[in-house]
Parts: sequence; C-alpha cells; structure tokens
Amino acid sequence: MDYTRIFMLVIPAYLFTIVIEWVSWRRSAGGDRTRGFYRPDTWNSVVIGIASRVTRSLENLLVPFSFVLVGAVLTPIQLPADRWWTWGIGLIVTDFCYYWGHRADHRVRILWSAHSVHHSSEQFNLTTGIRMPFLMPYATFLHNAAFMPAALIGVPPYIIFFWQFASSIYQWPIHTQRIGFLPAPIEYIFNTPSHHRVHHGADNPYLDKNYGAVLIIWDRIFGTYAHESSPVTYGLTKNVGTFNPIKTNYHEFMAMLADIGQARGARPTLRAVFGPPTARVDSIA
Repeated sequence: MDYTRIFMLVIPAYLFTIVIEWVSWRRSAGGDRTRGFYRPDTWNSVVIGIASRVTRSLENLLVPFSFVLVGAVLTPIQLPADRWWTWGIGLIVTDFCYYWGHRADHRVRILWSAHSVHHSSEQFNLTTGIRMPFLMPYATFLHNAAFMPAALIGVPPYIIFFWQFASSIYQWPIHTQRIGFLPAPIEYIFNTPSHHRVHHGADNPYLDKNYGAVLIIWDRIFGTYAHESSPVTYGLTKNVGTFNPIKTNYHEFMAMLADIGQARGARPTLRAVFGPPTARVDSIA
C-alpha cells in the first residue's frame, strides 16, 4: 500500500479543516480569539510538519531496519490475514503496543529528545498534529520496537503497518480545542479531543497522562488516565523560547548531548541517554 500517495490525497482535507478551525477561532465570541492560532507558533508547527514529511523517505533509507519484520521472521505463529478477526486483533494489539511505545517516548530521554518537538507548541490546534520531528531516524527506529510483540503473536506485518498508519490519521483531528466533550460511552473507550488536550498539558495533574492512540482504555487500566477538569496549559514545563523550526526540532537533542558531555562515568552517561527526561524540570521538558 502506497501510504505516501494516501497522505498526498489527505493533505487537501488537512488544509481545509485547518482553515475551518482557524475561521472558527476568529469568529468565536469573547475571549482571546488569537489564543488558538498564535501565528508564529502555528507557522512553526507547519514548517516542522512539512519538513517531517519531506525527510521521511530519507529517514527510511538511513534506517531501513524494522523490528516488526524481525518479529515476523522469528515467530512460529501466523494468524490468517484473510480473516476479519485477525484485523480486529491487529487493531487492539497494535493500539496496545502504541500505548507502551508512547509512554516510553515520555519516560526515556533519547526518545523524548524527538517526541518533545511535538509537545513544544504552546498552542493546541490542528497544526500541532503535524508538528513531528524531522531527521531523527534513531527515535523512529527505537519507538517501533514497541510494535514487535504484535508481530511475535502472529499479526502479519502489513496489518500492523496499516493500523499504525490508520492510528496516525485518527489522532490528527483530535488536536483541537474546538470540540468539547463527546458522549460518555465514546469518552470512556476512545481517545478524544478532550483526552488529548490533557495529554498535551504541561503541568499537573495532566503531565504524563493519556498516552492512548485510538483507545483510552489502556490509560484507565494502567493508571495514566486523567480527566479534563480545568483549563490546560500547553507546551513544555520549560518552553523552548524560540519559533525557529531547526532550534525547536533539535533543542532537547542538543540538551541531551550536553548532559552526555558533562557525564562522568558509564552510569551517568547511560542515565543521560536512557533515563527519565528529568530535563522537564531542569531544562526544557
């Protein structure tokens, strides 16, 4: 399946909905009408998002290795790809793997060095959804290790890849403040704009909550769920302080390299790379 071609087809829909959201903010009665689309931050998101898409093919060339394919080769289990229930299992298992991979993105410094780019916007709108790091293939490579268990239980790789792609499409429109709470059954089971606003919160009680992709039930099960009960402060606990897309993209990565350079001994060095991102308190996130 040519996902790049599909992305090219959905770009007009992306642009159209971004314009609709912007118009909605402009016409909103009362309050700060620029709060949802502060121009420098929004353009920073757009430039970073475009750079991420343009460089994706290069990243794939730099790191052509896939943990999913290795898992598929190693496992003796093969679920039938022509059965509907295999696709259903694929959805649930891939979403489960995403939860743990996303949780690692927030708790492992080297992964956070890339993922923090997505969280660095102090605004929360549809352009935030495309604000993904560029030219950081190490992070994509390590993050995708989380999906290896799906292959090991016999889910065909192309089904895993399909649900990864579908999940990324699903998550983009939930980056908005223009949709409030949805009906209770939907809010209980699925990731929604409300749940994802909480995830982008920069302070307690929202920090490190609501990691789910399509389903929010994993957060409820594993104790990382938080309900949106008060206005959310977006961004990092200490913001980058620039709208330069290159500095925004590599700020936390450079901070990690600086910590590695100052580390004395193997344990501090390993902690600077694989430990929790304590820079959320001491540096940028």
